[in-house]
Amino acid sequence: MPRRKTSVKKTRQDKKKHLQNLKIKQQLKKTIKQFQGLLAAKDIAEAKKILGQIFSQLDKAAKKKTIHPATANRKKSRLMKRLTKGA
Repeated sequence: MPRRKTSVKKTRQDKKKHLQNLKIKQQLKKTIKQFQGLLAAKDIAEAKKILGQIFSQLDKAAKKKTIHPATANRKKSRLMKRLTKGA
């Protein structure tokens, strides 16, 4: 356990930020699974709407450095490819 005030504060901030990042990642995974379910059900119109939400979430996560920008771009590319293949 840290002794210095700055170390204690940093530990507290890291814990708070970790929980925020975890929430963002979990929401992203949930939305992607919803998108994949729509593709499996052949509901292309609804999947396109969800895809817009996913792109927005990925961009925000990359901007906040929750995920790497290249990871966000890769996921967007693969999801788009999956949508066009399913259509």
